[in-house]
Amino acid sequence: MSQVLIRSPQHCARRGFSIDKRHKKLLLAFLTTLTSFVALVILVWLILHPAKPQFTIKEADIDQLNISSPRLNSSIQLTLLAENPNGKVGIYYDDLQAYAAYRGQQITVGSTLPPFYQGYQHSDLLTASLVGNGLPVADSLGYQVERDQTAGKLALSIKLNGQLRWKVGTWVSRKNMLNVNCVVVMAFQPGALVTPLSSKQGSRCSTSI
Repeated sequence: MSQVLIRSPQHCARRGFSIDKRHKKLLLAFLTTLTSFVALVILVWLILHPAKPQFTIKEADIDQLNISSPRLNSSIQLTLLAENPNGKVGIYYDDLQAYAAYRGQQITVGSTLPPFYQGYQHSDLLTASLVGNGLPVADSLGYQVERDQTAGKLALSIKLNGQLRWKVGTWVSRKNMLNVNCVVVMAFQPGALVTPLSSKQGSRCSTSI
């Protein structure tokens, strides 16, 4: 003999109530997860928008600057201060190359700097020897040097290019292009070109990422 189950209206109501309650629990769990995710995204966004590193030329010495158009020989010693202003973000520097330019013309070949890691609110001194042997230059460069010598000062551009990665905890970002531009102004006495020329005044550089 088969059994026939007859559900009362009260039983159906109780079943419907249990279904609604389960849906509410799922919805509450979803909203809680979504809220936590949004809060995490906002936190990461705040952390991962660090301030750019700051660079300053501490010292620059021109040991040689001989122009025999259309060729140039140069030797420049450079000391650069790199600062990480961030309190919770470290920086990895990779593929760094520095060179010097004068009046828009490159007067040294690129000098490779070793990669390094910079901790929170940390500063590092970087040194580089920039050299150019027989570099081709415009015929007008010698005339421009004479004009600067008459004016009593010489403006030298220092370029630093490379890549950096941000580090937060154990997370490390992808590589970002780093471009640093510095201008060093040196006293340049009228008369015969005598080296070395030197600047120890300190010059803040512009940084773009």
